[in-house]
Amino acid sequence: MRKRFSELTTIGVGGWASNYLVATTTEELIAAVRAADDQGEPLLVIGEGSNLVVGDSGFDGTVVRVQTQPMRLRGDQLAVSAGASWDGVVAWTLDAGLGGLEALSGVPGSAGATPIQNVGAYGSVVADCLTGVTVYDRQTRSVRDISAADCGFGSHRRSIFKGQDRYVVLTVHFRLPRTLLSQPIAYASLAERLGVRLGAVVPAARVRGAVLELRRERGMLHDPADHDTWSVGSFFVNPVVDVVPGAAAGCPVHPDAAGTKLSAGWLIEHAGFPPGYGRQWGRGRVRLSSKHALAVTNRGGATTAEIMSFAGHIRAGVQHAFGVQLHPECDLLNCRISR
Repeated sequence: MRKRFSELTTIGVGGWASNYLVATTTEELIAAVRAADDQGEPLLVIGEGSNLVVGDSGFDGTVVRVQTQPMRLRGDQLAVSAGASWDGVVAWTLDAGLGGLEALSGVPGSAGATPIQNVGAYGSVVADCLTGVTVYDRQTRSVRDISAADCGFGSHRRSIFKGQDRYVVLTVHFRLPRTLLSQPIAYASLAERLGVRLGAVVPAARVRGAVLELRRERGMLHDPADHDTWSVGSFFVNPVVDVVPGAAAGCPVHPDAAGTKLSAGWLIEHAGFPPGYGRQWGRGRVRLSSKHALAVTNRGGATTAEIMSFAGHIRAGVQHAFGVQLHPECDLLNCRISR
């Protein structure tokens, strides 16, 4: 079956997938991957398409969409199939009296994508609770378990799974405390919304509600009726630098294992690209979100080429203003940022 990537991704652009399959069980997923490898056919494994931009030429190969769903809880050990909707997983854990994931509420995508980027939000990252990942190893053609210590977490959005095609995530494993209370609040805007100090502990359900409010206000909860959410979320990763440029002295900073992490959103806005920028750019079909400057959005009918050109325009402006090179946080397939 053929299907357009504009139907498979939250940003709504991209050409045809020439051979599109859906795997609803782990066995179907492994079989589809093995079949593509046996035939020497290019392979792309996707979840909900919330972090993917594909070129207008599409992808000439097999695309497997993972929709495996089961979860298994034994004591404080939770095993989640790769295709489970991530926010559904978070909601389920809170209903089950398990804490630890509440600050990651509303993150789009599937559970299998979370270890790839060590997904993080509002002072929490998946690696805080993750104990390991079960993968299909395309090199050895076998299923294997990789411990959290061997996943290569550390610097922002890094893991051994990112930027490679050897491992296909099958199951993600977590250890979660049995508690109705949150982890200590570690993000200023979340603490402010909750009306507490940093480090405070509150009911986990309150944290989830506050996080969903904040994400909704910033257009970070995908809604097909709202073009502000037709995006991949944060298009650029927060850059890590050795020395903060003088021109960016007012930029919010955070410590990182590789140096000092700057706010990409601040850099973009202070380089002259406020929320909503792009109405007069090109044909007006690509703009920054009207709610914040870090999301590149498809206003309807945009092409991947337009998305890439607009992203290049923003990146060049930040480079000129601050001497800082921005890099995409999303995965780019058969396309690249222009300029």
